[in-house]
Amino acid sequence: MLKKLTAIGFLALLAITAVLVGGVTAQTGNATTSEQLILTSSTGEVTTTPDRAIISITVETENTDAQSAQNRNAQLMTAVTDALRKAGIAAEDLKTTGYSIYPVYVDSSNILTPKVQQYRVDNTLMITLRDINRAGEITDLAVQSGANRVDYITFTLSDEKQLSLRSEALTRAIRLARADADVVAGASGLVIIAVKEITVGGSYSPVPYQTVAYDKAAGATTPLQPGEVKVSAQVSMTYLVKSA
Repeated sequence: MLKKLTAIGFLALLAITAVLVGGVTAQTGNATTSEQLILTSSTGEVTTTPDRAIISITVETENTDAQSAQNRNAQLMTAVTDALRKAGIAAEDLKTTGYSIYPVYVDSSNILTPKVQQYRVDNTLMITLRDINRAGEITDLAVQSGANRVDYITFTLSDEKQLSLRSEALTRAIRLARADADVVAGASGLVIIAVKEITVGGSYSPVPYQTVAYDKAAGATTPLQPGEVKVSAQVSMTYLVKSA
């Protein structure tokens, strides 16, 4: 009877040698290694104001003649880009992201011989703004100059600002991970002696505006609120520990 109880106690001891609490895992001596380990994972976050706005606009034209639709589209997009350049938007901040010409068919039950009603031309331009306070103004200017579709507006971060804030978020994540490890080690009668492994991840989310209300007759600048963006960084850390 005593031998049976002793065996049960030994199995129970093995079952609790790995403990997971939230983002913290403590592992002590197992069958494959004699190392005692504590694993932690944490996320550091920094909230900031965007410093870039991305505006996607489209000039869409239709005509029964494909060439006529294309020519009209070219005229309108030229007017749009000229207006944007005059407003101070640099050439490198204007990028064509889509161009298509395709037929629009008349609704017919005869799918074998569809009849073309007209041709549609779409030319999509992406505008990068380095001054986000001009987002409403530039959107209105594009529409007034010939764009007839605003596809989306996204407020985001420049590469420089994202890199700087990611470093700050990563530092916060590492501090949180170490604080968790210190608590677990102290509560378990262990002492951290070294960092064995670090895995780094991370991302940030821009603020998208999928649609924009525009009233050309109103004459006022379209109001746009950039909100805030969050830069985050995740780390997973493995610490070597020993008994205190």
